[in-house]
Amino acid sequence: MTSKKHLFDIPDDVTYLNAANMSPLLQSTNAVGKTAIDQKSQPYKIQGTDFFSPLQELKKLYAELIDTQEAQRIAAIPSVSYGIATVVNNITLKSSDEILVIEDQFPSNIYAWQQLAAQYDAVIKVVEKPTDPIACGKVWNAQILNLITEKTAVVTMGNIHWADGTIFNLKAISQKTKLVESLLIIDGSQSIGAIPFSVNEIKPDALICAGYKWLLGPYSFGLAYYGPYFDNGVPIEENWSNRLNSENFAGLTQYESQYKPLANRYNVGENGNFIAIPMLTDSIRQILQWNPKNIQEYCHSISKHVIQPLRALGCLIEADDYRAKHLFGIKLPNHIDLDKLKQEFKQKNIFVSFRGQYIRISCHLFNAQKDFDILLSAIQNVLR
Repeated sequence: MTSKKHLFDIPDDVTYLNAANMSPLLQSTNAVGKTAIDQKSQPYKIQGTDFFSPLQELKKLYAELIDTQEAQRIAAIPSVSYGIATVVNNITLKSSDEILVIEDQFPSNIYAWQQLAAQYDAVIKVVEKPTDPIACGKVWNAQILNLITEKTAVVTMGNIHWADGTIFNLKAISQKTKLVESLLIIDGSQSIGAIPFSVNEIKPDALICAGYKWLLGPYSFGLAYYGPYFDNGVPIEENWSNRLNSENFAGLTQYESQYKPLANRYNVGENGNFIAIPMLTDSIRQILQWNPKNIQEYCHSISKHVIQPLRALGCLIEADDYRAKHLFGIKLPNHIDLDKLKQEFKQKNIFVSFRGQYIRISCHLFNAQKDFDILLSAIQNVLR
């Protein structure tokens, strides 16, 4: 795999290491979006099938990406919070049931669970991040497995930690949840598209994913996989296109009591998004050609040479086996002047995310080794 920067619109003087915040669009995806906007300017060209067929094509591509043969278990969502709300809307708990979450989990995968716990007098159990910086990932995974018990009703987490890239062993976690008959809900927003993921292997009860990060798609559109537990659930809204025979526009007032099969009932209203769907279809098709496995390997190849020099400067970085290669955290030495570092980054057009004493680095195929050389040089300038 080689750099694909020519397929993006990032100037040579910009070091963009912040795809976990917002990925750039491929130039081809940008062009598709502009064409889609033009189509809305001429609505007489929009046909009835345009409300349905493009979404079905997108679902099939996404099903291939997450390794499932059941594309109809995928729903169109506007956000992770919407997808999680659908999950929470279909769960009933008992008093003292436990909902297992990870320390410093992203809030869109926290707030709804807090409300559910309060509703049923259930318990939110937080698996705290270990203080050992050397074996953090290994210990953290062990703690998660130990805290999944007969009391656990739900485990809800990411494939990796959104702030520092710690990899969680979802296969082992899934096996434990199945053993105690608890639900496994995965927020894949910081991993799907950049790390290989198999629904067939992991068997999550739900996999929720925003489209604007590692799927390289537009903002405000995402995709959610819902397993058999949710087959007969209740959606958080009712819209016409999710019912059987909705393709028959002439018969829409012959109100239909039955939903379309599987996760189609959970599609957000106006799910035939004429702009977002063709854009996300284009980007996922490109990701499939690249293959997330190759993306991980490329990200590792362009960044691995700076790990030891950063550690020599007093920075802490998770061991390679327990961190993602497209997203990882660098814990800065306590004595570093953060304001000075931010100013250095600004002057050199380096874009990262600051998370307390950490900086989050997130790269992709539009990056190259020189981007990490520039990053290292800037940190060295401030620390020295």
